[in-house]
Amino acid sequence: MAGKSETEIISNSMPEEDPNQNNETSVSHTPEIEGVARWGPQHAGAKALASQYTFGKRVQEIICLAASLVLIAFNGYHLMVNFRWQNWQVILIAGLLGMMTADFFSGLVHWAADTWGSVDIPVFGKAFIRPFREHHIDPTAITRHDFVETNGDNFAVTVPFLAFMAYKFLTYSPAQIQETYNWEMFVFLLAIFISFTNQIHKWSHTYFGLPWYITILQDLKIILPRKHHRIHHVSPHETYFCITTGWLNHPLEAIGFWTFFENLIEKTTGNKPRDDDLAWAKKTS
Repeated sequence: MAGKSETEIISNSMPEEDPNQNNETSVSHTPEIEGVARWGPQHAGAKALASQYTFGKRVQEIICLAASLVLIAFNGYHLMVNFRWQNWQVILIAGLLGMMTADFFSGLVHWAADTWGSVDIPVFGKAFIRPFREHHIDPTAITRHDFVETNGDNFAVTVPFLAFMAYKFLTYSPAQIQETYNWEMFVFLLAIFISFTNQIHKWSHTYFGLPWYITILQDLKIILPRKHHRIHHVSPHETYFCITTGWLNHPLEAIGFWTFFENLIEKTTGNKPRDDDLAWAKKTS
């Protein structure tokens, strides 16, 4: 478990089985911040970050979500129309590769946003880094977010790729479509897994009321399991960044993938990993 004992996990991560409350192990006993919430909705940083979710951000998420869903429907239709039975293996292989690729990219984006940058970066900071900072202080805030707030940004990422795919379906000849079909199927399934990565992430923080089929997928480790993801939420949030399936977390940890790049960036730029994340965690007013 990434070198973390069960005691370390319990002591240094929010007890999510008790939805967003601070129990006796969740309050710092250091004299200078006695009684201050270490995490959860009452944390000063969590309140400040939640308040920065704006109407403009909401509109952007709705537009991107709608555009992506239209493109998914359009491209899905054309992939079905052009499907040939002799290529049925393609869907299985493309699905597996899509899940693994989505898992890696989810880890890369998660690591970058958790580790570097600041909420104070103009436009980008509040729009895209802010949710990562809020999530570490109040991990189950995501369970109170609706479908739009949870998934808007992930669906937005897929729009350019799905739009290019739609352009090809509109302009390519039938022969050209067949030549590129395998690639388009991979990109399409990759886009699906990327789009729903944060929904899967949300389910990994949902300890009550999940549909039975979601818990089965978690138990089978087809999608990110709850106990597996909790390892990431052990302060200082330095490991297990992949959140689609979690399949790549152990191998990337074993080779020191993230640590290597953190050391390289720190040596090159002088910036320390997770400085901004730690500053928000320490916020008391």
